[in-house]
Amino acid sequence: MSDTTTNETIGLRLQRRLPATPEQVFDAYTDAEQQKIWFSILDEEPGIVEIDVDLRVGGTQTAVWGPNRETLFREVQTFLEIDRPHRLVTESTGSGPDGESMTTHVVVTFEAADGGTLVTVEQTGFPTPQVRDFFQTEVWIGAFDRIEAYLTRG
Repeated sequence: MSDTTTNETIGLRLQRRLPATPEQVFDAYTDAEQQKIWFSILDEEPGIVEIDVDLRVGGTQTAVWGPNRETLFREVQTFLEIDRPHRLVTESTGSGPDGESMTTHVVVTFEAADGGTLVTVEQTGFPTPQVRDFFQTEVWIGAFDRIEAYLTRG
């Protein structure tokens, strides 16, 4: 079995209900100016957040962030499918300050539910269960917390 086949089977699925319409949540998730706000909304110290979005199939979103110029993370997502405000499919390549990188497949759906939006994230292609667990318990929970804080503060 090749590494690619193995990696594609290591995935996660998370859901969170957010307090806004699917359109508002989709836009907060995909709009560069809104992302720049929620990306650092819970940080005590301002850091670096640079985001550029070309929201079209084949377009990319590039995000660069970190506490300082010497410690930057980078993620480039290529949009494979866009069905505003219901579904977004991307291929995501992220790298850290150490130069390590990984590419995953991400499907995000936005569904009206109980006066808000149920966001479902399915991400596959993790190199190890440990990396997947980190994304499941830290990365996505942190992103949901930040988006929710942004939507709540209006």
